[in-house]
Amino acid sequence: MGQLPPPEAAREWLATMMLIRRFEERAGEMYARAKIGGFLHLSIGEEATIVGSARALRDSDYLISTYRSHGHALVRGTAPEKVMAELFGRVDGCSHGRGGSMHMFDLEHRFMGGYGIVGGNLPIAAGIALGSDYKGTEDVTLCTFGDGASNQGTFGETLNLAALWRLPVVFMVTNNQFGMGTALRRHSAVTDLQRKGESLGVPGMRCDGMDVLETHEVVCEAVRRVREDRRPLLIEAVTYRFRGHSMADPEQYRSKEEVARWRERDPIATFAALLAREGAIEQEEIERMDAEAMARVDAAVAFADASPFPPPESLYDDVYVLDDQVRGWYSAATSSEGSELEGPGAERALAGEAAATASDEIPQQLTEALAAGEDGGERREEVA
Repeated sequence: MGQLPPPEAAREWLATMMLIRRFEERAGEMYARAKIGGFLHLSIGEEATIVGSARALRDSDYLISTYRSHGHALVRGTAPEKVMAELFGRVDGCSHGRGGSMHMFDLEHRFMGGYGIVGGNLPIAAGIALGSDYKGTEDVTLCTFGDGASNQGTFGETLNLAALWRLPVVFMVTNNQFGMGTALRRHSAVTDLQRKGESLGVPGMRCDGMDVLETHEVVCEAVRRVREDRRPLLIEAVTYRFRGHSMADPEQYRSKEEVARWRERDPIATFAALLAREGAIEQEEIERMDAEAMARVDAAVAFADASPFPPPESLYDDVYVLDDQVRGWYSAATSSEGSELEGPGAERALAGEAAATASDEIPQQLTEALAAGEDGGERREEVA
């Protein structure tokens, strides 16, 4: 167990963990009421891992997450109203209703997004860290991912380059015991996940992800070493999710008794009890914090429900396309046929066309590749 922070900071950690828990519970309810579409992955039970690691960062550091990212957005400072509105697919969401549950993003708070592809955030984290190194800043990137992602090719490729280029990135594998519905021992030959980066030049550390103090202490040390030595580290946070992989998970791969055993170590109840024993908080304040968290979430739901959906005419805003069949804001023409573009994106598209005319090798190659079906579209149709 790590050292207790000052009372004010300790109470803030507990309040944030409560907010994440109540937010996730309400998100599950809203999904069941069809207010939220697509998939929904909840982090109930993992609050200590989220808060303990994030509070080890500076405001200028970067955090990049997975598809289980609501808590990471909240802990970095994104307003619950914006996170809930994003889940509802509304324009006032942090990604303007275009990302949904798996693609939260908040550049202002240096939360670089959730990602739906397993392991897809790892190379992006290396790119962010490379940018910090290139600019000569002290910023560190914290990249979180699940135990299942440690089997992806991007894991080995990214850790190898991060070590080779000495990038300031902390990789944190959230070992919640299951890759979707497959137990760790059944999907990974190496179950001591902190050691998975050793052959790639990335040493490892481990923390109890159910203990916010230990998580904070270990991540603080890792961030300090990465910031000073400019070498990546891998942390294994051993934790557990109390709910299924997603809302569609029937949870037939684990017993109720197993879940009950882990619930006895509930990170919020455990930390609250510790603060009470140490005289840092009274029981009445704990109850008040919980009530405030629920009220904040109620307000977030009301805000999200009142927010409008994105208008149909904005469908192609912020979309990069290679032809003029779809005229997005950032359209880039690949031939002179695109010179008839009109509207807000026309000037930028025509500028791209002019550049392509001056040196059209790459655009022409892309055009020919698309015509030949190298984007996989024709092959998918044949298979289907």
